[in-house]
Amino acid sequence: MAALTDAARDWLTGRTRAVLVTIRADGSPQSSNVLAAFDGTSFRVSVTADRAKTRNLARDPRAVVHVVGDDFWSYASVSCRATLGAVTTTPGDEAGRALLDTYRAITGERHADPDEFFAAMVDERRLVLTLTPTSVVGSGW
Repeated sequence: MAALTDAARDWLTGRTRAVLVTIRADGSPQSSNVLAAFDGTSFRVSVTADRAKTRNLARDPRAVVHVVGDDFWSYASVSCRATLGAVTTTPGDEAGRALLDTYRAITGERHADPDEFFAAMVDERRLVLTLTPTSVVGSGW
């Protein structure tokens, strides 16, 4: 495994589709398709508090973010350390604003109705998962 190079950072920036791999309590892998925003330093993902990936990362912060390129043979498999943000509990709170920022970073768009967005995030018990790369392997960049 190699450190995250400038070439890898450039390649990852702007790609939003990924597979997040976490570790179950029994040591086996658990994978989830996610949308992620990479800012050159870390990935951000909107997750719900009650999902397996969130519980797995609360117990063991090791994860892999596997990003597939434009063709099947180009990819980056990025080992990361996870940090879970706070669950949004009040529409428009700090956690909700972080989720809205993540939405914008992934979609490139402003949400048409931020109040509706904030309420939905509270109802879904969402939070921002931040994944900080420690190493990367792959090809195509």
